[in-house]
Amino acid sequence: MAGLNIVFVASEASPLAKTGGLADVAGSLPHALQHLGHDVTVILPYYRQHIAALEIDVVPLDDPIHLWADGQHRWIPLHEVTVEGLRFILVEQDDLFDRVGLYGPPGGAFEDNPLRFTLFTRAALEAACRLGRPVDIFHCHDWQTAMLPLLLHRQYLHQPAIADAKCVYTIHNLAYQGVFSPDWVARLGIPADLFHPAGYEFHAHANFMKAGILMADHVTTVSSTYAEEILTPEYGWGLDGFLHLNSDKLSGIVNGLDVSEWNPGRDKLIAKTYAPGRMKGKQECKADLQDQGGLEQNPDTPILTMVSRLAEQKGVDLVLTGVLEWLHAGYQVVLLGSGDPAYESILHNLADAHPKQMYFHGGFDEQLAHKIYAGGDIFLMPSRFEPCGLGQLMAMRYGNIPVARATGGLKDTVLDYDVDKASATGFTFVEAEANAFKEAVGRAIEVFQNKSAWRRLVGQAMRRDSSWEASAEKYLEIYQSLLRD
Repeated sequence: MAGLNIVFVASEASPLAKTGGLADVAGSLPHALQHLGHDVTVILPYYRQHIAALEIDVVPLDDPIHLWADGQHRWIPLHEVTVEGLRFILVEQDDLFDRVGLYGPPGGAFEDNPLRFTLFTRAALEAACRLGRPVDIFHCHDWQTAMLPLLLHRQYLHQPAIADAKCVYTIHNLAYQGVFSPDWVARLGIPADLFHPAGYEFHAHANFMKAGILMADHVTTVSSTYAEEILTPEYGWGLDGFLHLNSDKLSGIVNGLDVSEWNPGRDKLIAKTYAPGRMKGKQECKADLQDQGGLEQNPDTPILTMVSRLAEQKGVDLVLTGVLEWLHAGYQVVLLGSGDPAYESILHNLADAHPKQMYFHGGFDEQLAHKIYAGGDIFLMPSRFEPCGLGQLMAMRYGNIPVARATGGLKDTVLDYDVDKASATGFTFVEAEANAFKEAVGRAIEVFQNKSAWRRLVGQAMRRDSSWEASAEKYLEIYQSLLRD
């Protein structure tokens, strides 16, 4: 089959705009697909403040789009940006997208989010008609662009450039479904005949994610285990029954990493580069991390690390149950993250009380994150649920061995040491409770104290293939199968 014309439509994509893992997928997977010989365009809102800070050349395009939305005629200019050979088209509406936050102020959401992202989705369909070649595949993501399959199949089939396109819809986190007041249906011109429980109605509200699941030609999640978990009441967030009805078009593909960015062999943000077989640099990175955190300089002391949003989902409470035990045992703890103010306060107080053993940085710092991955020994990821997770992949690349709960993508990527020592990449536990987590950390510490066994485990983790190539091939199989049907 000849190279496909693939259009990604997303609310964020690295490096132009990022709040989480969605941006990594929408920014990295297109590159991998291009390397396989396909044409890929990413359509993104024009977040002017965020993109201006990157000092990237933005080129205005001719022929703006005209659309009606919420009783108002809108003139929508388009812009183009090329980053490392990947083409981005930016949809300009400054009153909607030139804001400090992508989705809302800290801890909140903009009230006009239904307007913002439905208008963006319509503009993306219009922009795709102007690419000069018929679109084969639309790949849309999460609730923000979940209306695309519905709008395409009900309102845009008269457009020959996109009429035959197939839609793949990826759920990155089922917990965020885009549930809004039903009056938005009429205000945004969304087809109302599917506003019923078997369609996109959800407890008398409009559920954007339900529309995507219903109308997409194929639905993916970001790991195989998560695709199974969301069919259960525990992880289904009220949609498990609806997902069962659509399970014939549901599959899971684990995310990859941008291995050129996350590469300890040439990372300019760490104290010294290193790689399997030449690991002296990792000891220098450990010393550098201890120095930055004001910790005692000791190469034999295990450093337990965490880079995470501070939320119950991430199992921060489980980490807190173990911190004092680890500190009393003489271990060191380094954490980076922001979130729940109560967690931040506790962590600050613990770090202040144990300045030679614990360092906590509230907020996010890109360079410090790299230093933590490189300088740490054991990476804590006790998530209650984790659709895919990228932290464990980054940690393994840097030889920072994960201790993770066996859920979602963590189960798919972290192979427990006691299950298969020859292939292991970390340590896992099943129950989301303190004793199980601390027992797994204890097993990791025991192996850490056996230097030869630890070196083998670190080498195995670092050699794990976390690139996008394998995942891109699996997405490509889905695209091609849809076009053959």
